[in-house]
Parts: sequence; C-alpha cells; structure tokens
Amino acid sequence: MSIFSSDKLKGKKIAIVATDGFEQVELTEPKSYLEGEGAEVEVISLKSGSIKGWDKTDWGDKVDVDKVISEARVADYDALVLPGGQINPDKLRVEQDVVNFVGEFMRSGKVVAAICHGPWTLIETGLVHGKRMTSFPSIKTDLKNAGAQWEDSEVVVDKGLITSRNPDDIPAFNKKIVEEILEGAHAPRS
Repeated sequence: MSIFSSDKLKGKKIAIVATDGFEQVELTEPKSYLEGEGAEVEVISLKSGSIKGWDKTDWGDKVDVDKVISEARVADYDALVLPGGQINPDKLRVEQDVVNFVGEFMRSGKVVAAICHGPWTLIETGLVHGKRMTSFPSIKTDLKNAGAQWEDSEVVVDKGLITSRNPDDIPAFNKKIVEEILEGAHAPRS
C-alpha cells in the first residue's frame, strides 16, 4: 500500500462492465482509484482476453478482462461502474446479458456509477424513470425521454445511483463512489 492509498474499501468487490471502445480514462482511473482504496475490481466484458480503450481521438490501451458477462453474478459485487465513450455503451446496451446484469444491479439497491455515455446502458433497463441523473450532453435527451430528471452537474447521486458527465468529472465521480459504498446498500430501485 502506498502513502496515497487506504483500505477504506477493503473486502469490497466492484464490477466494471465494458467492451471495446470504452473511454480509456473512464475505466482506468476509477479502477486504479478504487483499488487504491482497497477494493478488488474486476473488469467484466462480452469476451475473454482483453478489450481496447478509446483514448480521446484514437484507439488506446488494452485492459485485461477478468470475467465474461455470462459468468458474472450481482451477488458477488458491492458496486457497478459503467464507463462511457460512444462505442462501448452502444455495444453493451444491445446485449441482453448486460442489460439483465445492470438491471439486477439497479433493482438491488447497490451502488451503480455511470459516466459520460455510460447511462445509455441504464436506459435499457427501464429503471431510470424519475431518477436524478447527468451524462454527456449528447445523451441528455435520451435520458429525459426515458423519464430521468437530467441536470448539468459534475456528479449527481440519487439513492446510490451515481452519474457524471465526462473525464473532467472523474475525481468527483471516484470520491462519490467510495462515499456511497461506505454508506451501504440503499432501498431497491424500481
């Protein structure tokens, strides 16, 4: 453990669901931050091996996949993180295994955190109606059409549902994930 890390989240396990085209810093920075707080973090994807990030304007680095979505169980995790990027959530939201996993997380009351275009996958669950949320501005209308109450803030929390707009919001996003996990489970969302 370095002088910059802690064990606040020791014993906690966090799932990051992503596929090729995730916005690189929206996966790597939360993953590193949460691990630095003592959490075990697993990258879950549609395929085994590795997935490739998108770094602003071109393909970025690969990230190892720990588990495929068909093997993942909500009961094994304390929180879920959904990175954005345009490509990643657009691929995830059409995969029924992903939508089922994310929907079960939403109904569980456990912490769910989505940044940038990540809320696209949340929309597919049918569970964002009435929720206070934010996102990348280009999907604001999608969230509103799904019944969410959209606001332009760096981080918005609604009973353990955490959303942020873009990579500039990552520091506030990361801190809020830790705070919400430490608060514990919320009432199930429906």
